[in-house]
Amino acid sequence: MSDSADEIHLESSCVATLKSTTRITPETTDEVRQLVLKIDEPSFRYTAGQSIGVLVPGPHQFGNEFHHRRYSIANPVESGNSQSIELELLVRRCFYLDEISGEQYPGIASNYLCDARVGDKIKITGPYRSPFKIPADTSSNLLMIGTGTGVAPFRAFVRQIYAQHGSWQGDVRLFYGDRGGMNLLYMNDQQKDLTQFYDEQSFKAFSVLTDRPLSGAEEGLQDSLKNNVEECVRLLREPNTYLYLAGQEKAAQVFDKVMVDAFGSEEAWNKEKSTLVEQERWAELLYH
Repeated sequence: MSDSADEIHLESSCVATLKSTTRITPETTDEVRQLVLKIDEPSFRYTAGQSIGVLVPGPHQFGNEFHHRRYSIANPVESGNSQSIELELLVRRCFYLDEISGEQYPGIASNYLCDARVGDKIKITGPYRSPFKIPADTSSNLLMIGTGTGVAPFRAFVRQIYAQHGSWQGDVRLFYGDRGGMNLLYMNDQQKDLTQFYDEQSFKAFSVLTDRPLSGAEEGLQDSLKNNVEECVRLLREPNTYLYLAGQEKAAQVFDKVMVDAFGSEEAWNKEKSTLVEQERWAELLYH
């Protein structure tokens, strides 16, 4: 998610201090870092699933003073009486290929954050409203579909529901795919290990990591869904299931394709999908 400088309300910005930066993927895969930002602004508050904007100082293209990029907050609200707030971000170091020249260029915000050092001051905006809401009824089923760093809001989401409610009566399912070691984003979180929830009867994660040449996160998600399609369809047909979709727009296309096959036709799947949307049980957070 990115925004032009013209759309940014700088009066709502504040300064965060980089408390820690840790690479959480192996050296042989894409670099993803977990950044912890400390915010001492008393008025700053957030809820699980929200995002913040990062303002990268310029000058930039077209003379913009800042480059603005949003990132999902990857940790739930911390309890305690501390005046400062700490946020976790998951950032993949990105590079983009110019289709005309064939040259590769570094992503502005991702490289700025991945290169930042402990103690650096980072200007942020937000927090911004999240489309993901935790249902009040703990017997609700939560079906989460994601790729890449799109898992960040789910990481906060899962930790929040178990920390807030202690247990969850409904089924909590995460379908996830990516390349290399990206499953470390939730399976091997060293500080607050999400594998603790595998002991919860309600929580299961279905992950497929692909290392096939020229394949990506979407192929892993497709395999994850196909391998467990009966579980996914069962949940979608239950009236108390809430679906959350996050990641690149290609993830939504993959999910639609698998569900069309699972429901027997595009018409049948569109009918099911429309019901979820109309009953406000469908939420998505997608980016290019």
